[in-house]
Amino acid sequence: MSRPTLIIAEAGINHNGDTFLAKKLIDEAKKAGVDIIKFQTWKTELLVTKSAEQAEYQEQNTGKSESQYDMLKKLELSYDDFIELKAYCDRCGIIFMSTADEEESADFLNKIQTMFKIGSGELNNLPFLKKIAKFGKPIILSTGMGTIAEVEVAVMTILGEGLPLESLTVLHATTDYPTAFNDVNLSAMNTIAHTFPGLKVGYSDHTLGIEISIAAVALGATVIEKHFTLNKLMKGPDHAASVEPYELKQLVDSIRNVETSLGTGWKIPVSNELKNKDIVRKSVVARCNIKKGELFDLTNLAIRRPGGGIAPSLFDELIGTVSHGDFSEGELIVL
Repeated sequence: MSRPTLIIAEAGINHNGDTFLAKKLIDEAKKAGVDIIKFQTWKTELLVTKSAEQAEYQEQNTGKSESQYDMLKKLELSYDDFIELKAYCDRCGIIFMSTADEEESADFLNKIQTMFKIGSGELNNLPFLKKIAKFGKPIILSTGMGTIAEVEVAVMTILGEGLPLESLTVLHATTDYPTAFNDVNLSAMNTIAHTFPGLKVGYSDHTLGIEISIAAVALGATVIEKHFTLNKLMKGPDHAASVEPYELKQLVDSIRNVETSLGTGWKIPVSNELKNKDIVRKSVVARCNIKKGELFDLTNLAIRRPGGGIAPSLFDELIGTVSHGDFSEGELIVL
């Protein structure tokens, strides 16, 4: 059975603090055919102290040793900006979503979006998880840097606030940009699913390329999140580990092909292969000329194409029986 995967284009902070670029990202996400475009919403002074350092990858990608506070302040969009972007998404016909990085922004986003994505950094922020869960809206939770024990606590915390299990999706993720293939551990996604029977799982992909997201869908992911940018060479912390619009389109098309290919699970021939059945299968034939009354044996019977005659599976049952007619070499045996 095909499983329509929710595909999230993670624009994140790749707008570089510019709403014009943000709208270009929305345009490209719509063209690629994703379901949701997601941003990140915060007020810097409520998110980080002024002395907090950048992550190593952020410093490498920005080429600056400024504080995390200074970097984020330059990338911060206002609530009015997000209201404008939400309206633009509505006009374009794509779902708007943004991750709240602190509580005030969560309250703001609750007014303009219908579901919440919680980032990996909040996995152990239980007060924050409770707050989002109390909104009663579907939640997608990333679990980068987490252990299965931490995931269990987070899930139970969210469900403990009354959110139904079917309204929660948990994403496996590796919080490294880009993530090396040997650090992906994609099987952990199914570990999460097995830990909570009935829980929907997915994958937040920080690898280069698109193949790991495609593999995740084949393994059962119901949500895929992928960072994307207008150009990987743009200045900013996340551009280098993002896909460009043409890759995002390839990702969407590939996922939809995989969904279609998963089929029903029943092992039966499809109509398009039945026309080839007699051509590629084989039948029992006369190895040489056979006279009526002769016994069939290994010297006068063979298995050859085409199909449509006595199946090779019945070959042993014919051995030692009497031919009821004359057969020329290569002729299909009939009873």
